[in-house]
Amino acid sequence: MAFNGTWKVDRNENYEKFMEAMGVNVLKRKLGAHDDLKIVIQQDGNKFTVKESSNFRSIQIEFTLGVNFEYSLADGTELTGSWNMEGNKLVGTFARKDNGKTLTAFREIIGDELVQTYIYEGVEAKRIFKRG
Repeated sequence: MAFNGTWKVDRNENYEKFMEAMGVNVLKRKLGAHDDLKIVIQQDGNKFTVKESSNFRSIQIEFTLGVNFEYSLADGTELTGSWNMEGNKLVGTFARKDNGKTLTAFREIIGDELVQTYIYEGVEAKRIFKRG
């Protein structure tokens, strides 16, 4: 599938502002903006395995499209929600466990890049990955 492969973060757009809206403290925002994130995605039908590794942590997430699961962000924020496929775009809708507010995430392949878009409380950010 198109998402399969190893992706290394290349650049961010408005990511620090997004982390600020999420309530991430200034030190973690500075570190998070330079986390050297690498993602390995394997898709088998509706099932995905995503391995994330950065300067801060390495985790593996397994999910099935349309099925709720729990996820913890690098700063410790806990979420529950699911990913769905809309056209050729992965769309994730997650609720924060601490305040119930919604975080929306999109993953799509544009050209030879994986673009992840996050929207929280009206703040939009992008992380752009290149195959690595």
